[in-house]
Amino acid sequence: MAGVKLFLAFLVGFSVTMGGTWVDAQVHHVVGGDSGWGPSSDLLSWSSGRAFRVGDKIWFTYSAAEESIVELKSMEEYLSCDVTNPIRMYTDGLDIVPLDGEGIRYFASGNLESCKKGLKLPVEVKPMVKNETSAMALAAGPTPSGSAQMSGLPCLLFVGLFFYYVGP
Repeated sequence: MAGVKLFLAFLVGFSVTMGGTWVDAQVHHVVGGDSGWGPSSDLLSWSSGRAFRVGDKIWFTYSAAEESIVELKSMEEYLSCDVTNPIRMYTDGLDIVPLDGEGIRYFASGNLESCKKGLKLPVEVKPMVKNETSAMALAAGPTPSGSAQMSGLPCLLFVGLFFYYVGP
């Protein structure tokens, strides 16, 4: 497992640092920004005004020793923090979730108390934008919503933080 994580971190760091893009107009959202996913994160402020589109990816970074993330089936499970029967559970400390279809997805802390304290995030996935203007705008830099592609030094810092929290 450690070898897979190392390979993934290297691949992401190399691809993004060298200026590579994986898919035109694809955005990588690091959930919670600099603070990542954790009790001190203000996920609702972070996600406010952010556009999630089909083809984007969301990255969860957190301490695997202290936290896990679950994807829930419904708004009712999300609102009540019913984490007993998730669709998926993420436990690696760095989890990349492709947004491959339209609709609302519900993510919450696997720790019931953390969820009840607000460590949860609904993600409304909108259709992919298919025009040159949006692709050029993404290539030019961050959008007004705060979505940005990772590149250069920030990517290297991200990979460094990954090894700090998760270990080799």
